[in-house]
Amino acid sequence: MPKMKSHRGACKRFKATASGKIKRERMNGSHNLEKKNRKRTRRLHQSTMLDNATKEKQIKRMILA
Repeated sequence: MPKMKSHRGACKRFKATASGKIKRERMNGSHNLEKKNRKRTRRLHQSTMLDNATKEKQIKRMILA
């Protein structure tokens, strides 16, 4: 049986922290930033943790395979 391969798209979008949580980037922070106010663009450049437990289990399976 061959080794399981990790999902390369998920590996580029999500990172696992040392405690096992999943870190992700926020959407809408890459272009059309002149329309968005400064407070919003600062918030969009911060990374955040994934809070959906069912998605977290799926993503862990994809990136830690």
